[in-house]
Amino acid sequence: QVQLVESGGGLAQPGGSLRLSCAASGSIRSITVMDWYRQGSGKKEREFVARVRGRSTRYEDSVKGRFTISRDNAENTVDLQMNNLKPEDTAVYYCHANGLDSRGPFNAWGPGTNVTVSS
Repeated sequence: QVQLVESGGGLAQPGGSLRLSCAASGSIRSITVMDWYRQGSGKKEREFVARVRGRSTRYEDSVKGRFTISRDNAENTVDLQMNNLKPEDTAVYYCHANGLDSRGPFNAWGPGTNVTVSS
């Protein structure tokens, strides 16, 4: 079973930066997509933030130019560099990945890491 663990959350001031990391472990054969979602307080659903697939990246409009997603294929990790943070970026951030493990296709989520942007 593939497991994802996020790290790097915390408190930042508006305009500040944080870097989130996510590590995948287990009997992984290949990872197709790694991405980040977030869920703000009071929000019913998780919101897409950023995705990396191969050499292609995609971002939600509100984070374009501020967030950068990067992946280390050898280590099965994905990072999210968040700059110029805004209070509306406050949320629980979740790492997600899909691909193939020893039993077949997998679709995994991490437990989430809190990000608070406040002065």
